[in-house]
Amino acid sequence: QVQLIESGGGLVQTGGSLRVSCADSSGRPLVTYSVGWFRQAPGKEREFIASIDLSGRNTRYADSVKGRFTISRQNAKNTVDLQMNSLKPEDTAVYYCAGVLFGGAQISSSLYSYWGPGTQVTVSS
Repeated sequence: QVQLIESGGGLVQTGGSLRVSCADSSGRPLVTYSVGWFRQAPGKEREFIASIDLSGRNTRYADSVKGRFTISRQNAKNTVDLQMNSLKPEDTAVYYCAGVLFGGAQISSSLYSYWGPGTQVTVSS
């Protein structure tokens, strides 16, 4: 059973960039898992950010991050990364990665079976 863990969160100024990664804590590759990134800001519901299918060729993004964020598989590191550029204060949230065995690039959180504990991303104004 996969145990997801996120890394790479932190504090950045408006307009800056951060890269967060999702991995299986055992170090095994995520090649059989479709992966999604979600975030939850204080007082708000968890929202979909981006997802990627098994092949890495199909991705989906929320409108709020389209053109600024890029999800990708990093096979050499056995991770699924979320590159975040042009960050805004409203991007401040806890970022979670989620996985589901096989499947496509899912949007709905209910379709994911496994979740990481989250990593904090804070964008200062």
